[in-house]
Amino acid sequence: MELITSAQRDELFGSFVRDAFHLELRDDYGSPIEDTPYARWQRGESDDYAWLDPWMTLMKRVSGEGKSVRRVRVVTEPHSPYVGWEHSLTRLNTEAGEDIRWLPRHRLPEGITFPVAGNDWWLFDDRLLAVGHFDAEGRVLGSELVTAPETVAECVRVRDRLWSLAVPHPEYKP
Repeated sequence: MELITSAQRDELFGSFVRDAFHLELRDDYGSPIEDTPYARWQRGESDDYAWLDPWMTLMKRVSGEGKSVRRVRVVTEPHSPYVGWEHSLTRLNTEAGEDIRWLPRHRLPEGITFPVAGNDWWLFDDRLLAVGHFDAEGRVLGSELVTAPETVAECVRVRDRLWSLAVPHPEYKP
């Protein structure tokens, strides 16, 4: 399996036309760029969020072009410390133009199965998947690009089902 880097995955935001959707299924992630800010938050220290500038700039550009960027975060309640931190930052994502919803794991539809071995994924224009792969500590190894029509169609079905059940960020009270 060939993996692309996070930077290469982010380049896909320059080529999609209308909708990018991210399904997040993990309660903990590991990212070198997040390590220091997350540790600061755990100690109750302030953050200038400068480390988020490249992503926020990208989201403002994409949403300014009239494109949609959406996420559903499937989370365990009570939240892991990481999800608590993530929730505290989500206002920045929404201010940049992302539409983020939360779905408590215990509210998942009975019998739902997740395609692509239960990995997180980005779906671009209902045609291209960037499936995230992680190591045991939750650090991103890279993304696998998938265009198989049956796999993409299953992800579209899961996206639509979960989107309709998930709670918009402003209404989600953990």
